Amino acid sequence: MASAHAAATAESAVAFPIRIQPNLKPLLLLFGVHDDGRAAVRLADGVFTATFGRFELHTPIANIERWDITGPYKSWRAFGVRRSMGTHDLSFGGSAHGGLCVHFRQPVRAARLTNTELYVTVDDLDGLAAALTKRGIPGQDLRRRL
Repeated sequence: MASAHAAATAESAVAFPIRIQPNLKPLLLLFGVHDDGRAAVRLADGVFTATFGRFELHTPIANIERWDITGPYKSWRAFGVRRSMGTHDLSFGGSAHGGLCVHFRQPVRAARLTNTELYVTVDDLDGLAAALTKRGIPGQDLRRRL
């Protein structure tokens, strides 16, 4: 029989696939994004992990200061592994529907860059926001309502 701690840990582990627009699939192959589950955000064992093909970012959940939901985006700005000019943000994007940005307390190294924020275009933006809120991380929905 599993211990209560092991059961609680297993229950708290959640994954949120990154939404991939069908028309962007050929371009996302350049980043190593296939239909194999390697484009997702996972919250497990106190760690936030974002995977996007060949790219990964790991940080303790305690290093996340807050989150914002933004979007929708222009299609040409919403895909791949990218950084906005003049910032220290990083994006793992597969869709223009919107993204959730996590703001880090301490910068995190990923994709050979030091990052203070990460945008992820997970399919369930509200679900990821709720999971972060459940872990004590505040945030807000800044999406443009069309």
